[in-house]
Amino acid sequence: MKITPLHDKVVLKPSSAETTTASGIVLPDTVDKEKPEQAEVVAVGPGKLLEDGSRAEMPVQKGDIVLFGKYSPTEVSVDGKDYLIVSADDILATL
Repeated sequence: MKITPLHDKVVLKPSSAETTTASGIVLPDTVDKEKPEQAEVVAVGPGKLLEDGSRAEMPVQKGDIVLFGKYSPTEVSVDGKDYLIVSADDILATL
């Protein structure tokens, strides 16, 4: 199944959570891990519909690595894979 976002929505593939700290300490699965705030763009909607009938240009494209707000995304699971859907306004930066 393919996800096709509507309007100004963006589908993201979340980055895997770090299992090792910067100093080399391996974190066990029992440690509460924060949700990732970095992801790869998988699909992009056509853009927000403007009053004049045109579409706003999307600020990201497929393949970009982006940063987003911690509580912004909606989590979905399609064909056993986890994805995040956010509005283009919720994307804070690209890497």
